[in-house]
Formats: sequence, structure tokens, C-alpha cells
Amino acid sequence: MTDRQAFSGLTVLDFTQGVAGPHATMLLALHGADVIKIEPLEGDWGRALGKLEGDHCAHSVAFNRGKRSLALDLKSPDGVAVVKKIAAKASVVVESFRPGVISRLGFGYDDIRKLNPSVVYCSVSGFGQTGPYSKRPTVDGLIQAFSGMMVMNKLPDGTPWRQGMIAVDVTTGLYTFQALSTAIMRQIRFGESSYIDSSLMRAAAAWQGAKLMEWVHTNGNPQPLYMPAGSYKTANGYIMVSAMRPHHFRKMFELIGRNDVANDPDLQTHDDRIRNAAKIVKALNETMPTRTTEEWIALFLPNEVFCERVNNYQDYLDHPHVKESGAIDWIEQDGFGRMPVANIPGLPPAREDVARQHAPHIGEHSRAILGELGYASAEIEAMLGRKAVGAITAPARAAE
Repeated sequence: MTDRQAFSGLTVLDFTQGVAGPHATMLLALHGADVIKIEPLEGDWGRALGKLEGDHCAHSVAFNRGKRSLALDLKSPDGVAVVKKIAAKASVVVESFRPGVISRLGFGYDDIRKLNPSVVYCSVSGFGQTGPYSKRPTVDGLIQAFSGMMVMNKLPDGTPWRQGMIAVDVTTGLYTFQALSTAIMRQIRFGESSYIDSSLMRAAAAWQGAKLMEWVHTNGNPQPLYMPAGSYKTANGYIMVSAMRPHHFRKMFELIGRNDVANDPDLQTHDDRIRNAAKIVKALNETMPTRTTEEWIALFLPNEVFCERVNNYQDYLDHPHVKESGAIDWIEQDGFGRMPVANIPGLPPAREDVARQHAPHIGEHSRAILGELGYASAEIEAMLGRKAVGAITAPARAAE
């Protein structure tokens, strides 16, 4: 494919670790940027989020594709000199240390702007760069608790519940990529430098913006958006139903043989159905287990009652619509195996850009990047000997 993507030719100096920052910089890489991932000699801590294969886990593969890895000791004179050389030519710098750490290392926004006056600089953190919680350690699940998300996602008995995936980290990566993209546009058009303070806390609130408004509007008692809506046990699994409009509500209960509910005078308006939701839930819990999910779908869909089978990930991967629409491609990650890649809207399918789907091993590109910066082979080997730089010793490392 041609290299005419939005960020082709841009260099990104990426200090991020974990998921939120790496997700944002990966999106820059997949859109064409040369993202140089600076990581400790032992590697980004995000490489160990879950089952490990060599120096990768699924999360590090998923959120570091398309980058080049340069393993450095940032406290060594060699490491400092290398970073300054990259920073001087980088269009974008992104870091995810705790507030204050990057400046102590000498690579804060003010430090980098002296080398590169038009740089776009972004700090990704848990609670942001200012405020009483700015240096408070946190992770995705704790921000779910802090932001109110766990209460919004509560169980039927009222127990607050954490999302099973790292929802805030992933969302923060998306918002950060959006902020970086607009800042890069200002940089290109006006030569402007920008500083972006992106945080998990703000991203979680932005994602839940309507819920925050709803909380205030209802004095802390938000109601369901409509009824019925939810998942119900069937004879062989679960089905999700959604019947917002009055005729959908009536049709669904007529189809399942519950005219008593369809004609109930207490359930004829939107507000009635919200107020008397327990009646609806009880009827569905009683009736839906009498048939299979597939039988209900075959009954509902021709009658325009919205419903869907509750799938697991394997069901999704195997689904003919997913396959035929090209939603998933399968890519071989050396040392990790064949993995599904969810194709991102606005990007070429992974199968058309296989090289950018590779997630780098620790220090995989150290020698190449240092050579591009003008270091001679002897200098590079000396830095490796001083343990200022780390590099994989041979391609076979990936399969060990």
C-alpha cells in the first residue's frame, strides 16, 4: 500500500507504558507516524498484563502495533543524549509517568520545547497534572470506582460492579489520540506548540458525560432509559431485547403469549413501564426460558422486535457477518502466535498493512534507531556494553 497516511513522515517520541498512552500512540503509528517507543531495559510494564509469551502479552500486542522499540536507561548520560537527539526532530512527545517524574528526568514540556519549539507534548496520567490527587497512584479499576462508573454499572441487587475489561484505559487512549490529532493539525497549520494534559479521570467523566448530567437532572435517581431492555435467560443461553417504542413493547409481549402484560393498564405509557418495571422483568424471566435463543430471535426479528443473542468472543469471531464484513483479520505475531486483529474504522484492514501490525520486542529496533541518529556501530556496541541501551541479540529471541 502507498505510504500516504495522515501522519506519514511524523516522528513520535513515545515514553508511555501500560495501555492508555500506548493505545493513543499506536493509533498514530497505524495512521503512518514513526513511533519510537522508549522503554526500560526490562521493558514496558504493560507487557505483563495477563498471560505472558516471551516478552509480550495480548495487551502489549494489541496496543503497541506499528511501533519501533528502543530500550534505554533514561538516567544514563547515553540515554539522555539519545532522547535529546530524537526529541529535537520529533513532532510529538507523549509520556505517562506520574506527574513530576518526566521533568526530573529532564524531558518535561519546557525542556523539550527548548530543543523543539513547535512540539506537541502530551502527558497521560491517572488524575491529571494538577490537583490534590495528581500524584495519587491509580489504575483502571480504581478510576471506575472514583468516577461513578461502578455505580452506573451496578448489579440488580445494587452492588457496584467493575467492567471486566480495562474500559477507562482504552477510552483514555481514544480521547488522547483525538486530542493529539487536533494538536498536530494546529502544529502543521500554524506552527503552534501544544501541551495536552490527558487523564484517566477526565476520560472516564467524558465517556459518562450524559450520565453525569442525568444524575444531576434526576437528583441522583436516574431511571432506566426505557423498558423493557436487558438480557434474559433462555432455554440454551441468553437473549438481549430492546423494546423502546410502545408498539414494540406490545408486539413483543403478544408474540411471547403474554397478552396480560401487553394489555396491563399499568404498562401503557413510557413512564408507566419505567415505574412498573418489576412487572415486565418478572414476566420475561418467567417466559423467556421456555424457548431457545434462536427460536425467540426467529419469532422477534420478522416482527421488528429488536433482539440479539448474547455472544462470547468466540461466537463473535466465528460469526458469518463478522467474517464477511471484514471486521477481523488474523495476524501472526512472532513469538506469540496467530492473533485476531479487530479492524479499526478509518484504517486499512490489517491484512493490507501487515508490517504495521507487528508489536515490537524489547529493544528490537535499538540498533537501527541509533544508527539513524548517527551513532557508529562501535558507539552502539559500547552503549550496549554499558547497559545504557538494550537490544535483542538476534531475531531468534522472539521465538524463545
